[in-house]
Amino acid sequence: MKLVIAIIHDRDEKRAGKALRQAGFRFTKVASTGGFLVQGNSTFFIGVPKEEVNDVLAILEDVSRTREQYVNVMPPEASPVGTFLTNPVKVQVGGAVVFVVDVERAERF
Repeated sequence: MKLVIAIIHDRDEKRAGKALRQAGFRFTKVASTGGFLVQGNSTFFIGVPKEEVNDVLAILEDVSRTREQYVNVMPPEASPVGTFLTNPVKVQVGGAVVFVVDVERAERF
């Protein structure tokens, strides 16, 4: 048994949940926040037999997309506020980060 932990950008989480349900996978979804831009994510916990891990990974890869976004980054010692004009910086956002871990025991009650 394996536990797939997938951290997916909020823009992709509905597609991921729908695709996983259509394929017959059960999961638990938890709202999370993180990353450089502190944007919303959803963390999916998916318990599967090891033979089905690649199926889950294929679904997550298919529905998760990275995007480019421009953000204004303030210098660390920007004081007083308003004296610096920032240039937008292009960063990649979205997609998914996936961890696959061994499960010693799983119970369903």
